[in-house]
Amino acid sequence: MHSAVVRVQNVFGFFTTVAFCVAGVIALSSFINPQFPSASVKLRNVQVVRGRPHYYSYKKEEYAHIKFDLDTDLSTLFNWNTKQVFLYLKAVYPSSKPGQPPSEAIIWDAILPSSSAPKHQNHYIHPNPKKPQSKSKKSKSKNQENIDSPYPRGELHLNNHRPKYQITDISGKLQNRTDVVLELGWNVQPWVGALTWQNKVDFGVWNALKGGVSAKFDFPEIGAKKKAEDLGTEKGKEGHRLEAGGEQPIRKRPS
Repeated sequence: MHSAVVRVQNVFGFFTTVAFCVAGVIALSSFINPQFPSASVKLRNVQVVRGRPHYYSYKKEEYAHIKFDLDTDLSTLFNWNTKQVFLYLKAVYPSSKPGQPPSEAIIWDAILPSSSAPKHQNHYIHPNPKKPQSKSKKSKSKNQENIDSPYPRGELHLNNHRPKYQITDISGKLQNRTDVVLELGWNVQPWVGALTWQNKVDFGVWNALKGGVSAKFDFPEIGAKKKAEDLGTEKGKEGHRLEAGGEQPIRKRPS
């Protein structure tokens, strides 16, 4: 009964029980941290083009290119239990078939890390605004200037920003689609506990997102707008693309 093996088992069992209780308290403590996020999303430019939107596309289809303005204050999403926040901007528009839910396509996303999260190449680095630098700021190394964000954690100010992903539809047609909106969403990934998503209604001390939805707009006809200066997407980011209700075309095998 009092052998070394039994004592080790008792100590290990006590340790895991304490660790589980502490983790539970940490996870529950996140819900007492007030949250009042706010955001503003505005459409800057939208164009519909016919072509091959991706290198793996084997046929031409219509795709949309959207530029936007985004201002956010999500600093209250970061607390002692926040590891990182996955932020995304999606375009929502009615389905081409009646009775079906609206289509959603993510056009831009970013991973916002907390101050305690280890650095990763996929973490978002806010572009520095073009301002004249003083002599004291010039002494900083270029590497340090690229790492530091010009704004507090969770605060973004993007003007006429390029999308990371083009929008395509399973029907292959996008022009003249109406009632399109841009909607901001996020997923908070904690160190301990469950993932939490964007709250659209008040929940205790967590206030619903204020703003975060653009005014309605329409996808124009092909050629209705002037040619874009550059229809490229945002450079240097992870190249994963999400499309709700869509299908990825399969490359034809050479005969």
